[in-house]
Amino acid sequence: MTTAKDGISHTRKLIKNFSATQQKKLFESLKQIKFSGQIIITNSQDLVWVFYLYLGRIIYATGGGHPVRRWRRNLAAYCPQRIAHFNEIQSELTTISAEECRVSWEYRLLSLWLDQEKIEREQADSVIKSTIIEVLFDITQAIEVFCEVVKDNLLSTRLSLIDAEQVIEESSKLLTAWQQAKIADRSPDLAPVIRQPEVLAQKTSPQVYQNLTQLLDGEHTLRDLSVRMKRDLVTVTCSLLPYVQLGLVQLIKVNDIPPPVPTPIANKLSNNVAVSHRILIACIDDSPAICQAMENIVTNAGYQFVSEKDGLRAIAMLLSRKPDLIFLDLVMPNSNGYEICSQLRKLSYFRHTPIIILTGNDGIVDRVRAKMVGSTDFMNKPVQEDLVVETINKCLKQKVSKYAI
Repeated sequence: MTTAKDGISHTRKLIKNFSATQQKKLFESLKQIKFSGQIIITNSQDLVWVFYLYLGRIIYATGGGHPVRRWRRNLAAYCPQRIAHFNEIQSELTTISAEECRVSWEYRLLSLWLDQEKIEREQADSVIKSTIIEVLFDITQAIEVFCEVVKDNLLSTRLSLIDAEQVIEESSKLLTAWQQAKIADRSPDLAPVIRQPEVLAQKTSPQVYQNLTQLLDGEHTLRDLSVRMKRDLVTVTCSLLPYVQLGLVQLIKVNDIPPPVPTPIANKLSNNVAVSHRILIACIDDSPAICQAMENIVTNAGYQFVSEKDGLRAIAMLLSRKPDLIFLDLVMPNSNGYEICSQLRKLSYFRHTPIIILTGNDGIVDRVRAKMVGSTDFMNKPVQEDLVVETINKCLKQKVSKYAI
């Protein structure tokens, strides 16, 4: 899929096994054309990562399950003086305009601190490089991902430009060490917590037990502990593995920590990433002109889009892609919207999915029948941009609000 508006263009494709080799191939192709913009990676668990590029080289990366933990962890590792003044971040964020936040708020703070001489360039570079390597490590473990390339010619940078091949190599070495240690079935974003303190105390020295009780509180992930203990991630994880295997310590899932403040900037970032690149709109219509018009409207509104012109293949495609809203043509060769809508409503996944019937006939009988088979709304063709966007926003208001938190 490719669309363009105001100098911003989008392309999206499925990549299976997004290995280091695949990553190098992608970034090298963008480097050759001096690409500026974003690469948005989405996995099957609906996690979203974003790479920001300027002239083919990486500026920053964010996203995943613990973006704020990652940011704070890297500040603790490379900019400890800023952690000591964490209460200042609220006022600092309010000085950053929305336009300056074309790259994430974490990046803009690094730029601000460098301009104000609160950190050294080497510190900013270390935070950025470590962040990118961690994001690459997480993405490489995904079985398959959707990759969306969003061109943005207005993107610029004040900080370092990272060569993709270098960070991919470092990420690959870390992943290899993780796999060779036979801990690849565990996520470094899990947090260890003591489950059998009495038995653990018997099997360790008093000093070791005291250290473990201070560290393993179920609030800090393996990655957090690595920074806190100033030891590499694999060593820290392997040192805890015997206790995990004995059932004395358990690795549990934890949520990300909140951003410093719920600023408009943080909300804007959340909206841009979560809404634009998670919400998928489908259009089932045998008319190429209608599909093209809908694609332009939907993608310009910031949503993902998929279409199918063959009604007989529609349900298979919808089951595969699982869109959040469906525009469905009423009259198509070999099938009709009533039949497809009725079949979709019998499937548990689509029982509550908004389905908008498209038709060139605005008859009361058609409207009544459409309601009877479970349609959410009815829309006349040719479609009107304002009405399409209004309908999407109305039908998906709850979902968009959930993603924007």
